[in-house]
Amino acid sequence: MSFATPTFRLMASGAQMLFVAFGALVLVPLLTGLDPSVALFTAGLGTLLFQVVTKRTIPIFLASSFAFIAPIAASVKNWGVSDTMGGLFAAGLVYMLLAFAVRFKGAGFIHRWMPPVVTGPVIMVIGLGLAPVAVNMALGKSGDGSLTLYPYAEAIWVSMAALTATLSAAVFAKGVFKLVPILFGVMTGTLIASFTGMVSVETVAQAPWFAMPNFVLPTFNWQAVLFMIPVAIAPAVEHVGDILAISNITGKRYLQKPGLHRTLFGDGLATSAAACFGGPPNTTYSEVTGAVMLTRSFDPRVMTWAAVFAIAVAWFAKFGSALQTIPTPVMGGIMILLFGSIATVGLNTLVKAQIDLAKSRNLVIVSTTLVFGIGGMVFGQGEFTLQGISLCSVVAILLNAALPNKDPIDDSLSEEQAIVDDIIEHSK
Repeated sequence: MSFATPTFRLMASGAQMLFVAFGALVLVPLLTGLDPSVALFTAGLGTLLFQVVTKRTIPIFLASSFAFIAPIAASVKNWGVSDTMGGLFAAGLVYMLLAFAVRFKGAGFIHRWMPPVVTGPVIMVIGLGLAPVAVNMALGKSGDGSLTLYPYAEAIWVSMAALTATLSAAVFAKGVFKLVPILFGVMTGTLIASFTGMVSVETVAQAPWFAMPNFVLPTFNWQAVLFMIPVAIAPAVEHVGDILAISNITGKRYLQKPGLHRTLFGDGLATSAAACFGGPPNTTYSEVTGAVMLTRSFDPRVMTWAAVFAIAVAWFAKFGSALQTIPTPVMGGIMILLFGSIATVGLNTLVKAQIDLAKSRNLVIVSTTLVFGIGGMVFGQGEFTLQGISLCSVVAILLNAALPNKDPIDDSLSEEQAIVDDIIEHSK
């Protein structure tokens, strides 16, 4: 094959897109105890399924969702990996049900039940609720702080080096390299950690070159299912923004064709499919969308090749083993910026929608949601409990539905919703 052929150019662009997504893609399984090789496989599979559902019209890549980090970690601790996968499978079904609702009720359906005053604080809880985990790991401890894994003096140097490299790349890097700050942080932190004896390559040497990823079949525990289902709410709303972003970049109206109902269904199908193999839920990747903007690679076949490469790399056992040698302080340093960024996205959701927190209704919804989520409020006891992101998502939705809104203008639709409704109206 000539290097000048269109096929080779598509392959090269696809490899570049996977490189951009790679750091964030493998970070989620590394933080939640899942297999990064499985995450690579399910990211590729999910992207291909999304392309089938959307008739390969959108240049977008799906991979591990940050919104599920805390719920997955908590669920694995309480019920194990296979039951967690059952819960995640059900979360994917929620996406698909929302897709049917959008198909028959219109795009405004999501925003009527989940406006920015609901989704903003929920997203903030996702980030801020994980802050202690990030700090503990940065200090050389386990995520819950119960175990000391590395001496403080060494851990703090390594974690701060990883943090500095990550934020420096995010702020000062140019072009495509600006889109891979996590990768820079992992490489820098691991390099410094290797001089302290934190990194052991013994397991990498013993691993075979190629092997099947450690797939895990889902089992269904109603407790894990009920715990995980509400978590799908915030990412589903964010999905609309992601599709609008790629629409603006390419100049095409994807919310109209193939339609928001198809993109939501594709996202849900990808998430449920990932759970069938033991992988984290999939979501549309903003990093890859940024790379599309920089490279002007608007051909959806680029993402097909990125998906194929992700599936292929998943079978490279030594590579997967090497990923699992990354020391805890390296991950902790990166998580400080990552989880803070997630919380900032939630805050920005409120700011962009011009939510007036001086109004009692808005203040009650936001403050109650934040304290319930960050404070660790639990409803129920024994086998049935609702807590964390699941609880605050339900509480935020119920408060928004129950509290009177005397002036609809104050809780008006966000700019994204207005665009969606305009498109739906003109497509009738």
